[in-house]
Amino acid sequence: MLLKGKKILITGVLTPASLAFGIAEQAQKEGAEIILTGFGRALSLTQRSAKRLNPTPEVLELDVTNSEHFKALTRWLKDKQATLHGVVHSIGYAPEDALGGNFLNTPWESVQTAFRISTFSLKELAVACLPAMAEGGAVLTLDFDNRQAWPIYDWMGVCKAGLEATVRYLARDLGPKKIRVNALAAGPLATMAAKSIPGFSELERNWGKQAPLGWAAKDHHAFVAKTAVALLSDYFPSTTGEMVHVDGGYHAVGAAPIEAYAERKE
Repeated sequence: MLLKGKKILITGVLTPASLAFGIAEQAQKEGAEIILTGFGRALSLTQRSAKRLNPTPEVLELDVTNSEHFKALTRWLKDKQATLHGVVHSIGYAPEDALGGNFLNTPWESVQTAFRISTFSLKELAVACLPAMAEGGAVLTLDFDNRQAWPIYDWMGVCKAGLEATVRYLARDLGPKKIRVNALAAGPLATMAAKSIPGFSELERNWGKQAPLGWAAKDHHAFVAKTAVALLSDYFPSTTGEMVHVDGGYHAVGAAPIEAYAERKE
């Protein structure tokens, strides 16, 4: 069991269709004790999903736009004398006007919201959990490779690129504390978050045509969850600052522009 005796904090579980839920479920199968976080009106969804896990994990409230919530998380971990061995950052959000081809017209206020939630929150979460990680461990964030510009991702793409840079800087600063920090870049997956991305269905439909190993947005959750668990385990003791792809190999081959797909349909 890869995570036997380890305690993992996992953010971003909304419904059983959430990628974070699959990671939580797989982590439990591999022996981990897990803690979930949720926030606001979605907290009840997290609590409901937690009941589908065995054993049912504790659920803490964590709103990443509220600095006091991070302080409360640190206090809770200290009061419980909890030792964390892993943290999963599965948090991302961009207002509607920051996506879908509106790049040149997106106001700063929307970009600021997207950056704080999707990028800066990784640093805040790592710092909040740091006192409980005296034995070292792993911080893992869920990513979508943004070394290139995507037709539909716009400012969320910029935020993900920033997230990838944040991983490298955290890896630099937390490495001496024996904490590894990595990003897991998955292909498009059928989740609640994906439904809010304009043009996602087009991206999903064509991904499998390009990926050498193929890709099915509804079927690859388990592959991603297993890779996440491996990265949280001791099996990658000297891997940090890395972006690990679980995308069917899409990133490794040249991709036709989105217009080519449109021509192919006509």
